[in-house]
Amino acid sequence: MDPLVGVLVGRQREREALSSFVGAAGGRSLVLKGESGVGKSALLQHIADLAAGEDHQVVRAAGVEAESDFAFAGLHQFLHPLLPHVERLDAGRRAVFDVVFGRDEGPAPSVMALAIAVLDLLALASSQKPLLLVLDDGHWFDAASAEVCGFAGRRLTGSSVKLVVGLRSDLPSRFDTAALPVLDVTALSEADSEALLDLHHPGLDARIRPVVLAEAQGNPLALLELPPFLGSRSATGPGELPRGHGVPLPRRLEYLYGTRIAALSAPVRAELLRGALDGVGSGRAAHTTRGTRYRMTDADEAAACGLLDIDRSSGDFVFRHPLVRSTVVQTATPNERREAHAALARMYRDDLERRATHLAASAVDPSEQVAAELEAAARSTTRRGGALAAIAWLTRAAELSESREERSRRLADAAFIAGQAALPDQARRLARADPVQDGRDVPASVVASAYEALYRDGEVRSSRRQVVAALEALRDDPGPGAGEVEVRLVNLLMVTCQYAADAVAWQQARDLVGTLGERVPVLSLIYRDAWSDVVRHGAGVRRRLDRAFAGRALLDPWDVVRLSVAAYHLDVLGPHRPYLQRSVDREVETGVTAAAMTMLHLIMLDQTASGAWEEAERTGVRGLDLAVERDHALFAYHSRAYLAQLAAMRGQVERARELQTAVDAWARPRGVGFLTQIADAVGTMAALSEGDYEAAYLYAIGITAPGSFEPCAHQASRTLLDLVEAALHTGRAEQARRHALAAQEAGLPAVSPRLALITYGALAMTAEDEQDATAQYERAESLADNAGFPFELARIRLARGIRLRHAQGPKAARQALTRAAEAFERLGATPWANRARAELRVSGMSTRPSSAAGLTWQEHRIAGLAASGLTNKEIGERVHLSPRTVSSHLYRVFPKLGITTRAALRDALGNAPEGSDTRGPADGA
Repeated sequence: MDPLVGVLVGRQREREALSSFVGAAGGRSLVLKGESGVGKSALLQHIADLAAGEDHQVVRAAGVEAESDFAFAGLHQFLHPLLPHVERLDAGRRAVFDVVFGRDEGPAPSVMALAIAVLDLLALASSQKPLLLVLDDGHWFDAASAEVCGFAGRRLTGSSVKLVVGLRSDLPSRFDTAALPVLDVTALSEADSEALLDLHHPGLDARIRPVVLAEAQGNPLALLELPPFLGSRSATGPGELPRGHGVPLPRRLEYLYGTRIAALSAPVRAELLRGALDGVGSGRAAHTTRGTRYRMTDADEAAACGLLDIDRSSGDFVFRHPLVRSTVVQTATPNERREAHAALARMYRDDLERRATHLAASAVDPSEQVAAELEAAARSTTRRGGALAAIAWLTRAAELSESREERSRRLADAAFIAGQAALPDQARRLARADPVQDGRDVPASVVASAYEALYRDGEVRSSRRQVVAALEALRDDPGPGAGEVEVRLVNLLMVTCQYAADAVAWQQARDLVGTLGERVPVLSLIYRDAWSDVVRHGAGVRRRLDRAFAGRALLDPWDVVRLSVAAYHLDVLGPHRPYLQRSVDREVETGVTAAAMTMLHLIMLDQTASGAWEEAERTGVRGLDLAVERDHALFAYHSRAYLAQLAAMRGQVERARELQTAVDAWARPRGVGFLTQIADAVGTMAALSEGDYEAAYLYAIGITAPGSFEPCAHQASRTLLDLVEAALHTGRAEQARRHALAAQEAGLPAVSPRLALITYGALAMTAEDEQDATAQYERAESLADNAGFPFELARIRLARGIRLRHAQGPKAARQALTRAAEAFERLGATPWANRARAELRVSGMSTRPSSAAGLTWQEHRIAGLAASGLTNKEIGERVHLSPRTVSSHLYRVFPKLGITTRAALRDALGNAPEGSDTRGPADGA
C-alpha cells in the first residue's frame, strides 16, 4: 500500500477542515488543490476513512488523462456503483442514463438535463445512508463529466451527499470555473517534513538528509522518493538529480522514476506501458465506459522498486502516482508505444471509440481497414457531441487511407465538422491539405471558406457564387467519392439563398439542384421547399418533415438543426423545442457553436411565438453574447433582429428601433435579405404598437404589396395580419380585403397552423357582412393549435371586440375584449393591453385588472390546464415540467387568485379560462 495514503504526518489544519466537512449537516462540496505529490491523495483517503467511520457510503473515482476526451468517461466511474438505483428513477431520467452508458444511441443530453438526473440518482442512493463522492485527479475529467459534477456540486445543499475533488494547482482544470469551495493543500512545514522523513527513512545517512530536505521543499512525495535514489548515487554525489535553474520538482521526480523504469526487464516495461496508455489509475482500479480497463499482470518487479502499488479492494496493480504513469509513456520508444496501442486495440475490439483511439496510435502504414474503423468511430462520436474527437479521428483516417480519393473525402469530412465547430483556421488547414486540382479549389476548401465568409462576415453574394461554381464543376466532373461533398455544397447553397431571400437566387438554385437529379437527398429538398417560399412550395412539406424527424437519432446534429429551421418556417417548431433545449448546452461545450447559435435562435423564436417572452429575451441575449464572443457577425445581427422583434411586440419601441437600425445598416449593403426583411417587420410592429398606422402600412407594403406575396420573402406571409390591420386603420379597407383574400386563395391555412390562424383572422377583420365575419372568427377560434400563438390570437380577439361594439353594441364586445386584454397583460404587450382596456371602458366595463392579471404566463397556463381537470402529472407532460414544479406553480397561484382549492380555479380564471383547452406555449403547434 502507498505509505502516502497510510499515515498522515502533520496536516492539522487540513484534518480539522475535513473533519468539519464530514460532520456538517446536509450536503456540500469541497476542492482540495495543490501541486503534484503534495499529499492530496492521502487527504482524500483520510476523508474517505472518516466518512466510512461515520457510516457513509463512499464512492471513489479518478480522472485519467487517456480518457479526458471521452464524453462521460469520468462520470461513468461515479455512477457505476450506483447503477442499481437507476431503475428506480422515472422513464425520462432512465433514458438520460441509457445514453450516457451507451445503451441507447439517442442524442447526448444537455449538461442541465444530465445533472438534474444525477441529482435525482444521488438523492435515491443517499436515502438510506449518507453518501460521500471522492474524486481524485479531477483535472483529467472529461468536459461533460466535469460540468455535470460542478453543476451538481453547487446544488447539494439540503441533501445527504457530499463531494470532494482533488486537483493539481499546476494544471488547468474544467473544475476551475465550477465555483466550489477550495481548500489549498500546501507543502509540509520543516518540522513535519523531518517527521515524515524519519518515519519512512529512519537512520538516513547524515550527508544525504539535508539534501533531501532541501530538494523536497516540503513535498511529501519527494520526501519519500528521493532518499533511495540519492543513497544509491552517494558515490557520485546527489548532483546527478536534475536540480535548480528553475527545473520544477515534478520534472525532477520524473527523472527519478525514469531511472527505475529503465532498470526493469523488457516484458515488465511493456506491461506498464499498456497499463499507462489505457489510463490505469493510481491508487485504485477504475472502470472504463463499458467495462474494466487493462489489468497489469506479472509486474511484481515494478512493485518491488516502488513504481506500482496493490489496490486494496481489487488486488490489481495500480500506479503509485500519476507521475509514474506519465513517465512510463515518456520513456518508451515510438515502436514500443505502437505495439502497446495495438495490443489494447485488440483488447477493445467491441468498443468502437476506444478501439479507434488505440488503432489511430498503433498504425504506421496506410490501412483502409483501420481508416474505416476510425471513420465509423468519428460518426458515432459526432452524433453524441464529440466533434473534436471526430476531427482528430477523421484526420488520422485520411493519413491512413490507401487511395487519394478516400483521403480527400475524409479530409473533407474533417474540414466540414471543423467548420461546424467554429474552428475556421483548422477547417481551412484541413481543406487545403488536399492539393488544388486542375487549378481549381477542391470542393472541401470551398465548403470551409464559404461557411467562414458567410457566418463571420455575412458575405452572402460571394459565398453563393463560390458554391454555385463549385457545384457546377462537380456536377460536370464528379469523380469518385464526390457525393458527400456535393450534398454539403447543395445544403450550403440553400443556406446562402435563405439569407439572400432573393427570388432570382432561389430560382438559380432550384435549376441547378434540378440538374443533379436523384443525387440530391430528401433532406436537402425539404430545406429547399421550406426555406425558400412556403406560400408557393410549403404545401405538403409538413408530412415530409415529420417523416424526416422520425429518424432524428440517426442524423448529424446540423441536419437536425436544419430540419428545425424548416419547422420554424412551417410554424411547427414547438414539439422540437425540448430537443433543442437539451442539446444546445452540449453543442456549446463541444465547440459546435454554429449549430448552437442557430439552436438558440430557434428556441427564442418558439418562446416568442408561444408567449414565453421573458424566457425568449434571456435566450436572445445568450445567443447574442455567444455570437459576439465567437466573432460571428451574421449570427450576432440575427440575434439582434429577433430581439428587436420581441421589443416591438412588447411596446419597447425605442429599443426596437435602435436594434432595427443596427441590423438594417449592417445587412442591407451585404444583401442579407433575410435580416432586412425582419428589420422592416420590426418597423411595422413598432409602428403598430405606437398606433402609428400610416407608418406601419408603409413598412408593411415595403415587404410585400397588398393582394400578393412577394416571392421568396419569408416575412411576406408572416406579416399578413400586420398589413391588414394597418390598412384597415388607415381607411384602406379595399387593400386589406384584397390581401386577406389573397392569403385564402394561396392556400395558406393548409401550410401552417399560424398562417391558418392569421388568415382566418384577416378574413374576419375584413369581411363585408357580419355573418361572414362571425364565421371566419369562429374558424380562427376553433383551430386546435391557436393557443400556441397567443399574441396573434389576442390581436384577432381585440379586432373582433372592436367590430362587435360597432355592429352589435358594447355588451356583445366585452368577452372578446376582456380575453384580449388579459392575454396582452400576461404577455407583457403593454400598448396592446392599454388599447384593449380602453376599448373595454368604451364598452362600459370597469378597467380594473382581472384577478388573474397578476399571474405570469407560465402560472396562468398551468392554472388553466388545472382548471380543465388535468392532474399535475398530465400538466407536466404538456408543458415539459416535473409534477413537483407544477405543484409549486399552483402553490403560488392560489393566493394570487384569492382561492384555496383546485375546484375554485375555473371561476377565478373566468368561465373560459385561457389555456384550459390548450397545450400551452411549450407544446407549440
